[in-house]
Amino acid sequence: MASRRIRRRTSLLLIFGTFIGLFALLTLLWQHAHLQQNDLTSLLSFSKEAFITRITNGNNGATGLGSILPIDLTVNFLHLIDKAPGAPPEPIMASSASSHRSPEDFLPVVTPKNIKFRWRHEARTGSNPDDLTVTGYRVVVQAAGKIDALWDSGKVNVNEKDGVVIREVPWGGDSPPAVGQILQWSVTIWDGKQQESTSAWTKFAVGPTQEDWKGKWVAHPSDMDMFDKSTKRGKVNDDQCDGWNLRRPLPLFRTKFSIDEKDNVASALLLVSGLGSFRASVNGVPLSTSGPIDPPFTDYSKRVMYRGFDVTPFANDPEIVVGMTMGSGWWDHRPISGMAKPELLPRGPATIVAQVVITYKDGTSAVVGETGKKTGWQVSRGHIRESDLFTGEMIDLDVLANMEGWDTVSSWKEATAVDSANMNPYAEINKWVDVVPYRTDVTLEQRVQTISVRAKAMTEENAKPFPQGNNFADPIGMLVPHEIPPVMSMERIAPEEIHDLGSGRWLFDFSKAFSGMLHFDQGLPEPIVPDSYPRAHGFKKASADGHGFLTVIYGESLEMTTGDINRVLVAGLGLHDGGPRHVSKSEGATRHTYCFPEDHDDILSQRDVYVVPSKRDSSYAKARQSHFSTHSFRFAEVCCTKEPPAGVQALLYRTAVPEWGNFDSSNVVINGGYELVKNAMVSNMLSVQSDCPHREKLPYGGDLVANSPAALHFFDMSSFYKKTIYDWLEAQWGNGAYTETSVWQDLNDYAGIGHGAGETVWASAPPVLSVRHYQNYGDEELLRKSLPHHGRWLDFLDKYFDVSMEKKGYDKDLVGYHGEKSGLGDWLSLRGRDTWLTHTGFYMASARALAYIGQVLGDEKLRTKGLTRAKSIRERIAKLYLKNGQDNFDCPEGGASLTPGPEMSLFSRIVPGEKRCAVLKNYFRRSGSLWPGDEEKLFLKELKNKSLIEEMLRSGELIRDGESLTMGWSQWQGFNEGIFAIRYALKTLSEMGFHHIALRKASGFGFATPEYMMSHNATTMWESFWRSEDLYSRNHPMLGALAEWMSSSAAGISLFPTTIGGSKVLFWPRFPKSASTLQYASAEQGTPRGDFAIAWRFEGLPEDESQYDSAVVGIRIRFLVPPSGIGSLRFHISQSSATPVIRRALTMPDMSYTRSASTEECDNRRSQKLGFSYNWEYNRVKKEWFKLYNRKAIGTPCDSFLFHPSLEKTEWSIYRAVTGSMDGRLDEAMSPGLYEVMIADWRLEKEVEGSGRLGNIPELFNSQGDLGPYCSDKTEFHWNIEDATHII
Repeated sequence: MASRRIRRRTSLLLIFGTFIGLFALLTLLWQHAHLQQNDLTSLLSFSKEAFITRITNGNNGATGLGSILPIDLTVNFLHLIDKAPGAPPEPIMASSASSHRSPEDFLPVVTPKNIKFRWRHEARTGSNPDDLTVTGYRVVVQAAGKIDALWDSGKVNVNEKDGVVIREVPWGGDSPPAVGQILQWSVTIWDGKQQESTSAWTKFAVGPTQEDWKGKWVAHPSDMDMFDKSTKRGKVNDDQCDGWNLRRPLPLFRTKFSIDEKDNVASALLLVSGLGSFRASVNGVPLSTSGPIDPPFTDYSKRVMYRGFDVTPFANDPEIVVGMTMGSGWWDHRPISGMAKPELLPRGPATIVAQVVITYKDGTSAVVGETGKKTGWQVSRGHIRESDLFTGEMIDLDVLANMEGWDTVSSWKEATAVDSANMNPYAEINKWVDVVPYRTDVTLEQRVQTISVRAKAMTEENAKPFPQGNNFADPIGMLVPHEIPPVMSMERIAPEEIHDLGSGRWLFDFSKAFSGMLHFDQGLPEPIVPDSYPRAHGFKKASADGHGFLTVIYGESLEMTTGDINRVLVAGLGLHDGGPRHVSKSEGATRHTYCFPEDHDDILSQRDVYVVPSKRDSSYAKARQSHFSTHSFRFAEVCCTKEPPAGVQALLYRTAVPEWGNFDSSNVVINGGYELVKNAMVSNMLSVQSDCPHREKLPYGGDLVANSPAALHFFDMSSFYKKTIYDWLEAQWGNGAYTETSVWQDLNDYAGIGHGAGETVWASAPPVLSVRHYQNYGDEELLRKSLPHHGRWLDFLDKYFDVSMEKKGYDKDLVGYHGEKSGLGDWLSLRGRDTWLTHTGFYMASARALAYIGQVLGDEKLRTKGLTRAKSIRERIAKLYLKNGQDNFDCPEGGASLTPGPEMSLFSRIVPGEKRCAVLKNYFRRSGSLWPGDEEKLFLKELKNKSLIEEMLRSGELIRDGESLTMGWSQWQGFNEGIFAIRYALKTLSEMGFHHIALRKASGFGFATPEYMMSHNATTMWESFWRSEDLYSRNHPMLGALAEWMSSSAAGISLFPTTIGGSKVLFWPRFPKSASTLQYASAEQGTPRGDFAIAWRFEGLPEDESQYDSAVVGIRIRFLVPPSGIGSLRFHISQSSATPVIRRALTMPDMSYTRSASTEECDNRRSQKLGFSYNWEYNRVKKEWFKLYNRKAIGTPCDSFLFHPSLEKTEWSIYRAVTGSMDGRLDEAMSPGLYEVMIADWRLEKEVEGSGRLGNIPELFNSQGDLGPYCSDKTEFHWNIEDATHII
């Protein structure tokens, strides 16, 4: 029996071997014939192990036996997105719709001469860490339907050990690919043992440059006429608001064509864009689940992005109908202004441009279906009665039902003539007419000049005259492919609770705030008519006409005096009347606002309306969602129905960039603070990084400077921030000034230095962000394009800064200066703002950025210019701020204790080395103060529980001020800093030996802390540290710099300051003195190399927590360095008995499994709500605040995947001593792999007490010893020109 089994196995092996040999021969012949590898030796070398290694092994779709898996392939920083993670169910489609479907939700499109391939790396399970070095790569590109390679780089040898890093691979073919081609590509990587792994294939398409477009912009003839008539005074209708309403309902566009030689079609690519926003369909099938803000927000008079859709599956349909559904977007918005000024943006009627490129198997191509005059495109008004970014959508469900299948062949009918005598747009519903070309007599030069004069970037005397025209729509800029992923549904969220508010009004609570809209999976029920409609749920005209309707109101919080949604805090453009209490604004404040919508009850509300004139149940049942207006909400009210709608889900929308970073710890408050920031950031990524997702929705430069480090931690922002920088470069004035927002809005120019410049900090965002982008992604092309612009900005500052500052009242020697002059400074701080220092400091940062970029690009002239200017500004600041002799880096005449004085100057290496420790020591003299805020006063007036009051007095959260109670802000157990100094304070403390103090700030309680926000039900970061019920936003990442500190300092992972393209990461774990603050922390940081990770925890903690200040424990730390990545391990350990030892895993564990298992376990913990445990609630009957103990998911602690039990079987090397110095001066280099460090005999200590919650820290400023880890050597404190982290 045994011998027969052996013979059978031998026979099977022989058969298998023969099969492998045959496969080898066929592979060899195929490569010789198709890949032009004529060198048989190299071919054999390449193919030797290909026969087995190309069998898929389940490692992210990669094949082969190499130790390094290529993952996350991108072209021009863009990923193919098969399906948005939160995509809603497939919509109801007409019975005549095609059975085909779009292959993907987002297809990257590039132009022929700008193609760059990038990828990341991951270690194969079981691989040897010594082999995780890239020694070669090969990129292969194929055309759709072809086996032959369109371009094959061949194997390119790389020696990473000599510092060679692959950041990108440009197209290297003899000629660029043809416009219209849909291509696929893959990359093969060779590891340190010359074994290969090949990625899965991914797609992209090749689109035209502006010059190659055949399609032309077209519009509805009535819209085009009405825009001109309502824009120019003296015409038939001289009212823009009436004209805007006469361009509603919004248009639907369509065309029909057939494709010749269907059997010969290789691919069909639809190229399309539309202003305001659009959704494309083919034969009744939507091509993507995206829609809101597509194309992305830019200055549309200069640059408009287009999408590409692979419509090859539809090519076999007998005929093809392309449809376009339109929303208003940022283009044809309601003509209303408030805290933002949309009227300054380029405007025109809804318009589209499109064409389809058919590529045949023989390589030829044809363009069909292009927009233009007499090209077969039709337009009709459709079901969207109204669409506006700041209010919402009104959808006519009867029209939606009656026009079902409008974008299919079966519903096609020939165009009719335009009835120019009829001014009723509702008569144009389902009336198809020929499109007309978009027309304007306004040139780009004319538009730029007009706003330049208004911005005072140009004088009227220098303006040139332009002829008076008759067509007044704004010009449309050049067409470029999508530079960023679209705004897509990234998460579907079920309601956590549903409350009956009475009168048929239902309140849905989705447990966290975000941007998006409701989706009704099962449609809407028939409405009821209440005796009177609740606030903002009425629709006067529909009620008067006897039409049925339902309304949805969105908001982030509840109004404390009414219990329903607080509409004031999410009021579009800040237009409201103060709400029921009318504290911030008087009653009727908006009643004379131009073009204010009738049914919003004096508050510009986030509101969707579903109208059914016929009142047919079948129409309600087909309701699903709005598409073009995202709302910021945690709560949604649906009114008015007998029962709540079933199957309600919320769709979370944001720009679909990948998530790269995360953080966790044992501290619920610190975790909660991280989530507040991340949720706010997610809410504000709607094609631009905005301030708040409801009020202004604008990209402010100051916000980007403040919280881009956090965004760069959370997400892969490579494409997003590249687009952001391009936006600012386009907005730069002719005199070199940068604006405050990337599209000029005339908001805070008064705070700048004039001549069109935004406030200096805000206007310095482009050069600062360029440096940060290069540090993270290594995109040299971006630096080359931006350098001339940044040079002009520095020239502008050199010319105007000093004289303008003096005109604004700043004495050149700061005589009489005590802060808070013209400028925004450290915005929304609780202590006084040093506006001169921030103005001047960011002038220095702009010069440093020029020097940095000049150094990278080898431009010695600009390098020297920037470095010289930065040095002179630094020396001027230091001279003035040490003038008072107090070594506190405060105002020259002292005594102001302004922000961001010492913290910014220490972090940015402005303080001279010999003064560093004196300034640091005196920093601890700062203390907190009482806070006189209105809402806090009212809270205390209505806080009547004596035991709670006594508890809060004992903790220091409340203070007796004479006979009354008050709150106060703490310098060392909370925050007082504004949007910039938060980062400077936390990072300075952690970098300079006082990490435990930074931890106390981040984990503090009471007023001006994340704990305070969460205790008032926050799920997103607030705009201000004080509570606001009627003015400041509650979804605003401006104060979010603390999130990046959590990963970089509390966990200990960040980009190395001088790294390029995220190749090198600094592991710098820092530990609290006492385990009562923190017992463990972990973080992941994605980079273009791959994912780095760190986790540390105290081990052997006593059960008795009273010993957390004195016990001797161990510390276990684990690090993960991806293939081709570099780690740098740093410690600062003052305890001589604590000596770290290190070891490395001998083979790589299955990290994919540990990640997924840990995520599942964490999700389970969050479902159990093991996070923040209480909140304040208001009893509206008793008019009294009470504390409700009610656990939440936010802040839930989770263990790192690096400590998952599945790693217990890991085989490790023998421990050895860490070679780096323990004083933080010499790092240990870490090659790819998984590492573990153990520190034994670590003695926990009691935290420094200081002089109370509002006091300072005498133990530190009175210390006579050496303060901090760097004070012994005062010469090592200067800015390194290659250091992007400390540029400002």
